[in-house]
Amino acid sequence: MEEFDVGKHVLVPKHEVLSPEKTKEILEKFKVTYRHLPLVKVSDPAAKAIEAKAGDVLKITRESPTAGKVMVYKFVVED
Repeated sequence: MEEFDVGKHVLVPKHEVLSPEKTKEILEKFKVTYRHLPLVKVSDPAAKAIEAKAGDVLKITRESPTAGKVMVYKFVVED
C-alpha cells in the first residue's frame, strides 16, 4: 500500500513555509505580531508534510468560488 500524501488531496489547500524575510514583510504589512496570527500545531498533517517547525509562519492559499484566491497566515507551535 502506498503512503498517502496529504498535500495532494483535493480538499487540502496549498501550504508553504515563509522565509524569515517574507514573514517580517507580512507582519509589517498587516501591522500584527506572531501572537495575532491563528495557530497551527507542528503535528498538523499538512504542517508535517512540508516539515514546518515551531516558530515558522505558514502561508495557506485557498481557492474560493466567491472570493477567488484567499491567503491565510498561521503561526506554527509545539503540541
